[in-house]
Amino acid sequence: MPDRQDAFINTCDSKLRLVRAEADLTQEEMAYSLGISKKTLVDIEKGRRTLGWTGAAALCAVFPTSDVISSAFGGSPLEMIPALARSGQPVPQPESGGNPWWQSVAENDGFIIEQNIISQHYRLLTKDRTKVAASFDIDDLIPLFSGQPKE
Repeated sequence: MPDRQDAFINTCDSKLRLVRAEADLTQEEMAYSLGISKKTLVDIEKGRRTLGWTGAAALCAVFPTSDVISSAFGGSPLEMIPALARSGQPVPQPESGGNPWWQSVAENDGFIIEQNIISQHYRLLTKDRTKVAASFDIDDLIPLFSGQPKE
């Protein structure tokens, strides 16, 4: 999982300046928004430092409607963050249908497994599109999908 976290962080690092421009913020305003110093922000924008896991998650949480971020991750990364942060099941939540960033991988009488075409992570949805679980490994979802207890 650390490799995926690193890729997430690197993407956020590389998009930081564009998100700031999109939000029409000065470096000082952006630094304040993320809870970091202006010097740290400048260093990140110049590639000398990184946001790290907490800063990358904060960037996505503080700017949830950013087109720059959505384009980089193929949709809102907010649902990816729990899958990247920990194993286990996220709290069920309704999901919208027809998102072009998701493709159906499997379907049965009770569930749908979809894969994000950008991040490659999977989500397990009920037929009414309530998210049950998410993982980067489809094998984590198969027991729930098939109604078998996880070993």
